[in-house]
Amino acid sequence: MGADGAGGGREPGCVFCSIVAGEAEASFVAREDRVCAFMDIRPVTDGHLLIVPDSHVESLADMDAEDAAQMFALGIRLATAARATVPCDGVNLFLADGEAAGQEVDHVHLHVIPRTPGDGFLVDAEAWSRPAPTREHLDAIAARIHEGTEQG
Repeated sequence: MGADGAGGGREPGCVFCSIVAGEAEASFVAREDRVCAFMDIRPVTDGHLLIVPDSHVESLADMDAEDAAQMFALGIRLATAARATVPCDGVNLFLADGEAAGQEVDHVHLHVIPRTPGDGFLVDAEAWSRPAPTREHLDAIAARIHEGTEQG
């Protein structure tokens, strides 16, 4: 396994590429042929880990489908393992795609975050309490997104 997997190569200065290449320290949880998982150095809860593709890719739109499949499959396995080994009542899988979404490192990464009540990690509850849009609005957005899948 290395930073030169199927989807691309290595980006100089990328901390995740350095970790994958063994040039930066990490506490690895798993290594697969296209992705790896290691502990987050700024965990929001105990057991918070990251899964990254070995090849440098900055956004989901540019990600190799097989890398994505392996990343999410490993995420499910590690979420299950966290439930069995880390005291938690649930697990969040979180992926921020782009700066506006909260992506801080320009290398796609999936967070696996074990959760317990009152753990301090909050998703803005106000965002979920906005008034529901009309069906017409939802249908229009759905149609635009669907059209985008046909163009890509």
